[in-house]
Amino acid sequence: MAQSDNLHKFQPYKEKKGEEYMSPNQLKHFEAILNEWKRNLMGEVDRTVSHMKDEAANFPDPVDRAAQEEEFSLELRARDRERKLINKIEESLEDIKSGDYGYCKACGAEIGIRRLEARPTATLCIDCKTLDEIKEKQLYS
Repeated sequence: MAQSDNLHKFQPYKEKKGEEYMSPNQLKHFEAILNEWKRNLMGEVDRTVSHMKDEAANFPDPVDRAAQEEEFSLELRARDRERKLINKIEESLEDIKSGDYGYCKACGAEIGIRRLEARPTATLCIDCKTLDEIKEKQLYS
């Protein structure tokens, strides 16, 4: 699911010379990104509920009814993915509060500013993520 255009208003973080990793300014930057992303996703949820209430009709034609049910099913699946993403965003916001944000959950290494800007909910550094994907591929191949 692509991030909304509102999130594109955020400028990449420019690190100051000698700035410590996950400084208060960096944490504020990521907190703002995560909160904006969450607000946009919550807006989508509200629009879906509204749309489904407005569009719900009891079509006498079974084909029309089936088409509407399929449309609603697809929308609900998308919202379920977004619900899971909202949970990840909330976990990331908790990590900011606890001081764990930006550090790999597997090895403790820095995840990196650019990786976090590309995926603000990342919990693994690129090396651990790569290993994780290799293991997953081997399990399901």
